[in-house]
Amino acid sequence: MKAIIRYITLAILLLATSVNAQEIRLTLDDAITMAADSSLSAVKAKRSYQSGYWEYRAYKAARLPSLMLNLTPAQYNRNIVQRYDSENDRDVFRTQQSYYASGGLSVVQNVDFTGGTLYLNSGVDFLRSFGGDAYSQFSSVPVRIGYSQNLIGYNPFKWDKLIEPLKYERRIKELTYNMEQISEEAIVYFFSFAQAQAEYELAVKNQASCDTLYKIGCDRHKIGAISRADLQTLKLDVINADNTLKNCEIAMRRAMFQLASFLNIDKEQTLSIELPARPKLLTISAAKALEYARENNPEFLALKQNILESRQAVDRTKKESGINASLNASIGFNQVGSEFAQVWRDPLQQDMVSMSLSIPILDWGVRKGRYNMARNNLTVVEISSRQSEQQIEEEVVMTVNDFNVQGAMLESAEEARLLAESAYEDTRMRFIIGKSDINSLSMALTRKDTAEKNYISALRNYWLSYYKIRRLTMYDFTNECTIVAEDVTIK
Repeated sequence: MKAIIRYITLAILLLATSVNAQEIRLTLDDAITMAADSSLSAVKAKRSYQSGYWEYRAYKAARLPSLMLNLTPAQYNRNIVQRYDSENDRDVFRTQQSYYASGGLSVVQNVDFTGGTLYLNSGVDFLRSFGGDAYSQFSSVPVRIGYSQNLIGYNPFKWDKLIEPLKYERRIKELTYNMEQISEEAIVYFFSFAQAQAEYELAVKNQASCDTLYKIGCDRHKIGAISRADLQTLKLDVINADNTLKNCEIAMRRAMFQLASFLNIDKEQTLSIELPARPKLLTISAAKALEYARENNPEFLALKQNILESRQAVDRTKKESGINASLNASIGFNQVGSEFAQVWRDPLQQDMVSMSLSIPILDWGVRKGRYNMARNNLTVVEISSRQSEQQIEEEVVMTVNDFNVQGAMLESAEEARLLAESAYEDTRMRFIIGKSDINSLSMALTRKDTAEKNYISALRNYWLSYYKIRRLTMYDFTNECTIVAEDVTIK
């Protein structure tokens, strides 16, 4: 349902863009929606997930039986070889020509539990010899089944079974994590533009106000109601207001371009920001946030994966440093004949058993060094993982504490903004009727501008803190549900 709402919202925005190519009015939710759907960061995050998906698919496919067709359609040899001439009792060199072809099917199944490989194959060979002693032969293996096993060595299949599903689960959660991080970036660009837009609008109002006050000051100076110094101060305010307006316009256009670039929309579009209303106060439990973080945050899975891979390295180096023994056994049938049909009649039994041993005698401590290095690396990884866990937990707690304070600060900032606006209007009206001086008016204007900026900054910090908590915990505390990224279409 959320996905449907998101796409409907995006469609409305795009329709509005096509209908009114002059301006797009964005809310915070609009910016987050567009960032998740069309920003380059979102495309990158989705492609990264798809890479992990196909990696996991390859792992799953490797666990299934594989069927292979092996063909050698033609192999022609013409060379001079050494042969024994029994009539003359001597070795001679003779020219030899031959043609060879083969084809076969094989089925291979890896056995995770033992680390061995079970195979089944069938094939046929053809040999044609040219020259004075020309002849043709067929050879077939109707069926052969076998098994190869490393008896006391390293079993990679066992470790893959532990690590690969964990890696894929991490990829899924990383997609959600990255999409939440993109939401944070959207908030940063949104409020940077909102701040620049607010400063520009304040500059426009201040310029108009300074012009009006200067005209009033000129009239009052003519009748001696204000001094020449006060009139010059009003004139200076007009000049400063003009310069400030120009600088604010440049800053606003730069912020608008950066937001449009991030959202991957037409840079020629004119954007405007609609600030979100002050949200309802929400208090988040640090203990609950930690619980959700441990359960959902992909960083914890990454740490677990690092430890498993280090243990895998220890296991591999330990078993490769000792005696290695392998077994390969097969049983089947084969036959040979001068005609193709003959090789499938009355096949003979074919048996094969081989065992190989590799026993290290003297390597000057190379294997032992590798094993000790792997063990030390495992210890380092375990300690680093614990430190990283503590850092993540500390970041969650600190962010939650900051957020719980941000709500009250936002409420205070809004109240201060309303008071500063009211005080400025009162002071401006008092100045117009001659009951307030220029210094009081300037101070009231400064307080009003500062209060407006502080309110936008408080709003920005509130939403940034909230979405940072969402990213760290992958939990929506407003709707009380775990955040799961939408399915990414696999192409």
